[in-house]
Amino acid sequence: MTNKVILVTGASSGIGFQTAQMFAEQGNTVYAAARRIELMQPLEQYGVRVLHLDVCDDVSIAQCVKTIFDAEGRIDVLVNNAGYGYFGAVENVPIADARRQFEVNLFGLARLTQLVLPIMRKNGCGRIVNLSSIAGRMAMPFGAWYNATKYAVEGFSDALRIETRQFGIDVVMIEPGGIKTNWGIIAADHLQESSQDTVYEQNANHEAALMRKGYSMDFLTDPQKVAKTIVKAATRRRPKTRYRVGRGSSLLVWLTRLIPYRWWDKICTKMWRHYKIVDK
Repeated sequence: MTNKVILVTGASSGIGFQTAQMFAEQGNTVYAAARRIELMQPLEQYGVRVLHLDVCDDVSIAQCVKTIFDAEGRIDVLVNNAGYGYFGAVENVPIADARRQFEVNLFGLARLTQLVLPIMRKNGCGRIVNLSSIAGRMAMPFGAWYNATKYAVEGFSDALRIETRQFGIDVVMIEPGGIKTNWGIIAADHLQESSQDTVYEQNANHEAALMRKGYSMDFLTDPQKVAKTIVKAATRRRPKTRYRVGRGSSLLVWLTRLIPYRWWDKICTKMWRHYKIVDK
């Protein structure tokens, strides 16, 4: 089947936007979904259908899937791209905010998957592409809740892949590293907000400054490269279980596996001590 029916979530910007456009340019029937429909409207020039979707709302999720199934009779590929990063010390991040990050990054993904699986199973084939992160393979200070969601996506996807293999459904993970989007700037803002007037403030300011500087540099990978990887993972006959993409991502994961955990802890804390804050 050359013309696939594809649902891409989190398609209002960055990786999701580029992925929806790329699928459409290849002649697929693409549905782009996110909360802010107006940001996805430029995709309509490529033939993309845009839908409202709030992955924290069961009614919204069910309506999104029903709209596509009623129109097309099938969903061949689900790209679970919606997600965000709320950074802050474990002690400081309110449990309500931590819980919402799980709702968006894991449970919304899981509910969409639950609704799409019967459609794929009936058709005898399907591909689910879950956006994980190198943060699902290695931990960074102040990223505990984000790390936890991505570690969860990794375990969820591995189990799902084994369960659905018998039905001709494959599950693939994409593990981006440093990608040139606004993600890092937003995460840095959250980090400073959650750490203000706490014992973690100084170290958090250092970390936020590092994130802002890193996500403002040109050496980061263009989101289009991640989009190309997603398209490859979704269309390849025999995909890998994981695709790591982004400059330095493989090196970082390899490094954390090679050296003792205590050494990694020291490296992270030394980064704070030797970095000058320039944006306070």
